[in-house]
Amino acid sequence: MKIIKFGGSSVANPDNIRKVFAIIQDKLKQQEVAVVFSAFGGVTESLLTIARLAREGDQAYRDMLQTLEEKHLDMVRQLIAVQNQSTVMTFVKVRFNELEDLFHGIFLIKENSARTLDYVVSFGERLSTFILAEAFAAKGLKTQFLDARDVIRTNDRFGQARVDFEVTNQLIKDYFLQHDGIKIITGFIASTVKGETTTLGRSGSDYTAAIFAGALGADDLEIWTDVSGVLTSDPKLVYTAFTIPQLSYNEAMELSHFGAKVIFPATMQPAMKKSIPIYIKNTFEPANPGTMINGEVTSGALIKGISSMSNISIVTVQGAALLDGTAGSRVFKALSEAKVNIVLISQASSEHSICLAIKTAEAYLAKEVVEKEFFYEIKSGEMDEVYLMHGFSTIAVVGENMKQNPGASGRMFRALGRNNINVAAIAQGSSELNISAVIPQADLQKALNALHEAFFLSENKVLHVFLVGVGLIGKALIKMIANQQMKLRDSSELDIQIHGLANSRYMAFHEDGFDLKNPYELSESDENMDLEKFIKTMEEMNFSNSVFVDCTASQTVSDAYSRILEAKVAIVTPNKKANSGSMEEYGYLRKLAKKRGVKFLYETNVAAGLPVINTLQDLMLSGDRVIRIEAVLSGSMNFIFSELEKGDPFSEVVRVAKEKGFTEPDPRDDLSGMDVARKILILGREAEQTLEFDDITIQSMVPEDCQDAASVDEFFEKLKTHDIEFSDLLKAAEAKGEKLRFMATLENGKAKVGLNSLPNEHPFSSLSGSDNMILLTTERYLDRPMIIRGPGAGADVTAAGVFADVIRIGNYTRE
Repeated sequence: MKIIKFGGSSVANPDNIRKVFAIIQDKLKQQEVAVVFSAFGGVTESLLTIARLAREGDQAYRDMLQTLEEKHLDMVRQLIAVQNQSTVMTFVKVRFNELEDLFHGIFLIKENSARTLDYVVSFGERLSTFILAEAFAAKGLKTQFLDARDVIRTNDRFGQARVDFEVTNQLIKDYFLQHDGIKIITGFIASTVKGETTTLGRSGSDYTAAIFAGALGADDLEIWTDVSGVLTSDPKLVYTAFTIPQLSYNEAMELSHFGAKVIFPATMQPAMKKSIPIYIKNTFEPANPGTMINGEVTSGALIKGISSMSNISIVTVQGAALLDGTAGSRVFKALSEAKVNIVLISQASSEHSICLAIKTAEAYLAKEVVEKEFFYEIKSGEMDEVYLMHGFSTIAVVGENMKQNPGASGRMFRALGRNNINVAAIAQGSSELNISAVIPQADLQKALNALHEAFFLSENKVLHVFLVGVGLIGKALIKMIANQQMKLRDSSELDIQIHGLANSRYMAFHEDGFDLKNPYELSESDENMDLEKFIKTMEEMNFSNSVFVDCTASQTVSDAYSRILEAKVAIVTPNKKANSGSMEEYGYLRKLAKKRGVKFLYETNVAAGLPVINTLQDLMLSGDRVIRIEAVLSGSMNFIFSELEKGDPFSEVVRVAKEKGFTEPDPRDDLSGMDVARKILILGREAEQTLEFDDITIQSMVPEDCQDAASVDEFFEKLKTHDIEFSDLLKAAEAKGEKLRFMATLENGKAKVGLNSLPNEHPFSSLSGSDNMILLTTERYLDRPMIIRGPGAGADVTAAGVFADVIRIGNYTRE
């Protein structure tokens, strides 16, 4: 004998019901079955809404009731041939006549007791199950409609009645002995010895199926729903969640207590007592094996799943009175009598305080009853007033293998700590089956993803990237990540996924990460770019180890850095705007990143991929002091003045630099010297000098009459008229045996940027192309400055530097 149960989503419409019938017919080929049905999808909620409207005196309940009746009649029409509809139609109409009288009574007396509501909602299962039994019989199979109220006996605790198993089991056995055919059974409902209708509470139809399985000693129990078994975590919050193949009864009960909604503890009890396996299956993917729950503890994974519960408040009871051995029992007795459910308990060994996690809806009641119990102790000062804190969630990692393998708690709290998630309370039972924690609700999704990665994807550390700016640098970065993705996974155990992309016009997101082998092209079919919405979506995805990569030169984007760091998201950027703003803002961003425990990396702010900033930071951390910095910091400017030596006109050299991508789209941004000024400003600040932009003297290479050119093309036309001036500068330098280099110098808290004529023996004179060079004269490198040299312009080298910073964050966050 197999007991099969189908939930409301499985029988929500005729198409779904046909899938259900196919599953049942397939099972019948193998063995005898009995089937438990819930109400049609959404019907229970509709009945409760109608009852509420009637109680409130709102005559709209009549229209809703009529709509609900038509829904059931339509089910009959679609599932049963016309010649067989008469009996079923009559049954449905009689039931709705009863409901009409019942709701009219509620409308008149304005009362909805738990007893009344149990009777109201019972119609959902009674109607659906009778219709489905008759529809199945119309296929030529012998069926027997069984109203579970005839065999399941409970007490009169309406809304969540307790079953009298001794009487119930015997009634079920007797019924099955006396009746042939496939039993089609109403879920959720039962009755008292007086014949009063009761309901079995949350997941009542599952419970009904388990009751029948236990009474009949069934071979197994199958719960068919709309998900493929129990998942490792909530798939709405953890996109990489997957089905758990097998759970022990204890593991399943622990997961369900802390929020896993597929199965509930009461469901398992009757089956658990008889060691009956429970299968959680998906009606819409019948071939999927789903999850099996039985008495076995399988080896392998350290934990089986991660569950959570939202809308939790912390109730803190503390004071000297708790040192009295009876105080704790008084707390729990007061809460028990008020029917307040305690989700988690944490108490320090000092016994001076008790921390309770309670559903927020019950928190004020908890405070009230405990303060009433300890009225005199609070009045005398022996106890503090009960303290409430709201806005929390609980998380729990569950698995029987934790008791056999040390380190589960360490892995859990290390993952939370590395993602800057504060733990407000901790609880672990002596069975070591469950480790639970209370965390801020705002961090729930990040916590779940961090734990899921730590326990189930621990081979690789996953970085979740959100990239703004998919121009030359952004595209080069995506290509590099794609080319190195497999190598990073294999050799460095690092998995980089891009979940958000944006340019100045459009943006797009992908929960599972974009396929980098087939680069995604943003287009007008995507959302319009909205930086506020982009950041909000990134926050709502709330991945652990998130990285915001800014490959723009936008002031607007850099202005949002503080918001992003506050959200505990790391930043990697070649955008110099934030670091070259005010000294106050520069310092604030670093303090904020440190406070939130995230990285703000910008190696590419100064010399593309050259290791300048990290080197300078290391020098300062080791106690060195910078005396002077001399630097050629513009690859574009060095290209221009080294190419000028070949004899080409200045305007033509600048045009070539632009075509090669060495300059900004408007070359005046480079020729003005502002870019180099920002870079030397950043270097000065990294050298721990208080430096503002006004402290820099800048010599612009843009002729005065070219500054206001209306377009780039017009700029080039006007620049041609100055070719002779630049040629004369070159000749004057060559006459002295020197070379022209556009450079920056920082010394004694002052910086200057401009064109210099340097001797041939000067290190900068050897530079060619787009190379950069930085000379660091420090107390340790006094006689022979440290030299850093290499390509300082171009999308590829800049992207490589950004990529290196992203990988660096992966190494920082590695467990």
